[in-house]
Amino acid sequence: MFRDRTDAGERLADALRERGVEADVVLAIPRGGLPLGLAVADRLDAPLDVVVAKKIGAPHNPELAIGAVAENGALWLNRSLIDDVGVRDAYVADERVAVSEAASEKARRYREGPPPDLAGKRVVVVDDGVATGATMRACLQHVSDEGPASVVVAVPVGPRGSIEELREFADEVVALETPAAFRAVGAYFENFDQVSDEEAKTYLH
Repeated sequence: MFRDRTDAGERLADALRERGVEADVVLAIPRGGLPLGLAVADRLDAPLDVVVAKKIGAPHNPELAIGAVAENGALWLNRSLIDDVGVRDAYVADERVAVSEAASEKARRYREGPPPDLAGKRVVVVDDGVATGATMRACLQHVSDEGPASVVVAVPVGPRGSIEELREFADEVVALETPAAFRAVGAYFENFDQVSDEEAKTYLH
């Protein structure tokens, strides 16, 4: 159990230092990733910024993520789930535009300037956990499009399957806990209160 997101971030930062991970920039996935991202950025002596993606929900079931889109339009789709549910290409195309615009607007609300230049940089991407990994994959696709020197994913907890799949999208994946009988991310925190937009911005500023 982690006490809260800050505790998880500090323990994650320790693990990254032990592995010799260095960073030119730390990107947190808002909102929950920002308390962890601040702890990691402080320990690695790197600037903190955000990378934003939003899920594409299935028709008539918005909680079922069939994919995700990042702020720059980078797209990740769960093709097998799309085929199983029978989602039409036109629906995905329409949702991609709308969701990308929403992600881009969210990123602008957090930043006070342009997004960081990731070309040739050592990038660490942090979140408070992964479940399906849809949002993380879209974020990693976005980062990859920018031509970084390396990408490390750092999360405190996630199911083994999702963590292993993320290795296809990053040079290294650091996960502190990978429980076999994974529940929800919040089940592994004593305090997992929602992070408001106002609170999240304070971590960046």
